[in-house]
Amino acid sequence: MALDKQRIVTEAVALLDAEGLDGVTTRKLAARLGVQSPTLYWHIPNKAALVTAIAEAILEQQFPEMDSPAPEEPWHDWLIGLAERLRRALLAHPDGARIISASQLSLKMAGISELAMSTLVGRGIPLRRARLIVLTVLRFTVGFVLEEQTGPPDADALKGFDMAAYAAAYPTVIAGVAEYFQPGHTVDDLFRDCLEQIIHGPAAVTRPAGEG
Repeated sequence: MALDKQRIVTEAVALLDAEGLDGVTTRKLAARLGVQSPTLYWHIPNKAALVTAIAEAILEQQFPEMDSPAPEEPWHDWLIGLAERLRRALLAHPDGARIISASQLSLKMAGISELAMSTLVGRGIPLRRARLIVLTVLRFTVGFVLEEQTGPPDADALKGFDMAAYAAAYPTVIAGVAEYFQPGHTVDDLFRDCLEQIIHGPAAVTRPAGEG
């Protein structure tokens, strides 16, 4: 099979799924493809370009097309749905959030931002505020997934940690976590509820009368 950029990126995503971002090296990728490392540089010039190409492939799975909301759909509900799609794209692969954070000049992320900002501007929201809302939502989403994919502390980190003392020192934090995660509440709910707090605050000020 001829070596081309698409085949390299497909194999790079498979390597990411197998070993995480730290395992994605040109040496390992070349070995999987049965070529020498310098051969890869004919198609992808450096590691930064490879990471960006992986990011594009990851995002393409959830965003094959950029769809604007229906005229009757409130923009804030649509934007929450967009963020949920982005989260699904990142969670579908180990270190998906790290990949997006490390990628440079991602055209797909630029397309997502353009669609979101132009949608808000089209609904009567000033450009500056539209940019701030979209930037906050997208960066919150990537940060939220980054924490999810980092996972809980391992056994070594917890060794000697006094949970009782922690709970006594930060009772409101503990109470808030316990109160939120009642039976039936999941991390998915937490993500959406946080987005509601981010989006509906600005929405309450900027939403035209009668929308939503």
